[in-house]
Amino acid sequence: MQRKHSKATRKSRRSAPPAVERATPALSPQIEPAAEPENLPEVAAAGLPAELGEADDYGEAAASAGALEDGAERDGAGGALVPLDPVSRYLSEIRRFPLLTREEEVAIARHYHEHHDPRDAYRLVTANLRLVVKIAYEFARASKNLLDLIQEGNVGLMEAVKNFDPNRGIRFPSYAVWWVRAYIYRYLINNWRLVKIGTTQAQRKLFFNLRKEMDRLQAEGFTPQPRLLAQRLGVKESEVVEMQERLGHSELSLDQPVGAEEETHLLDVLPDPGRNPESELAAAQFRDFAHDKVEEFASTLSGKELEIFRSRLLAEEPLTLQQMGDKFGISRERVRQIEGRLKRQLRDYVKAQAPDIDQARQA
Repeated sequence: MQRKHSKATRKSRRSAPPAVERATPALSPQIEPAAEPENLPEVAAAGLPAELGEADDYGEAAASAGALEDGAERDGAGGALVPLDPVSRYLSEIRRFPLLTREEEVAIARHYHEHHDPRDAYRLVTANLRLVVKIAYEFARASKNLLDLIQEGNVGLMEAVKNFDPNRGIRFPSYAVWWVRAYIYRYLINNWRLVKIGTTQAQRKLFFNLRKEMDRLQAEGFTPQPRLLAQRLGVKESEVVEMQERLGHSELSLDQPVGAEEETHLLDVLPDPGRNPESELAAAQFRDFAHDKVEEFASTLSGKELEIFRSRLLAEEPLTLQQMGDKFGISRERVRQIEGRLKRQLRDYVKAQAPDIDQARQA
């Protein structure tokens, strides 16, 4: 009887449903859908690249970030309404890629440097995706879409893999951070406004450093004048003034009305920097007049003077004094004297034909 009872007891235990654990609010971690930068994997500041990417600290921080993401997923599975956040989704996806230790990183980097195996590049890129997110969060205020910054940073990360030399004795994250920042910088300056405000190296330097340098001068007790800013940043004073004007104004549509109740558009009142039709016509008439008078003067010449006038004064590629002297069997100085006399005769001839030519030319 005891044996039958024990068998029945074991049978009832096997058939009983497993206990369901309910997560209480006190035990489930509460986080926002978009994690703050401090919840990301901790990497040293970009100002100290030699400290970047320590394998142990980096892995522990990544593990803590993964724990937060797991907690958020458990809250959603427990029945809470969690809004879809693409950034949180991306963070949960990149957690699936394992980190690399220092030894693994060096071995993979050297193998890729020698054989260019795409699988090695894939491992280096995926293992440092958290680093890109960390850097992108530093520029979160400058862009409305954080994922765009992450995307540009990932492109910079791939460029870093292509150009990394493991034989120089530095870690890959320390080298990649500069490529990631460069691509994010380029994206911001190209998309800050509809019209690019930084197309040269000096303008890009001013775009990112002008405001910080002005605050630094004010903290030191100086007035941030354009000349002082130009000396500090190593650019021209005119470039500082131009960048201040660009940053101080926003884009305006040329089709917008000048006033609230006016039909005149901004394009209609902008001055044309070019010359007006009257000036263009006057310049064309002056060119025709000068051409006619030169041809009339040339018709009064003959022989050696005519040849020197056309070969030295009218030709697009004039002959040298030596060439003209050899042609007529005279010295270079004699050719120069004839040329000077022809210039004076031409000036006197034109003034005789048009006494007011100096006034017309000044007008």
